[in-house]
Amino acid sequence: QVQLQESGPGLVKPSQTLSLTCTVSGDSITARYYYMGWIRQAPGKGLEWMGAIDTSGNTHYSPSLKSRTSISRDTSKNQVTLQLTSVTPEDTAVYYCARSRSRVVIQRNPGDYWGRGTQVTVSS
Repeated sequence: QVQLQESGPGLVKPSQTLSLTCTVSGDSITARYYYMGWIRQAPGKGLEWMGAIDTSGNTHYSPSLKSRTSISRDTSKNQVTLQLTSVTPEDTAVYYCARSRSRVVIQRNPGDYWGRGTQVTVSS
């Protein structure tokens, strides 16, 4: 059974960097044919794909967030990290990590695995 767990601070101050870690158990984050990605959902809004990293370590980002987003991995720890710089209150959302067959994730698809999500609030 593949399980994903997001972790990190639940409160971040404006202008600072949001950092989250996704720890995966049950399979390798470099498993063939899968992407490890991050998706968020702001209050009252739909899912927003942020970016992903593929099995080779190549990253892919949403154009709207590319300038502020960085995804990396630590294969020895089976972890994927997300960093979002210069945050504002508009970045307040539930953040999910997911393993998916598709690079861009706009919905939950059969065969994908999602973490439970973690609430991150940007406020001073």
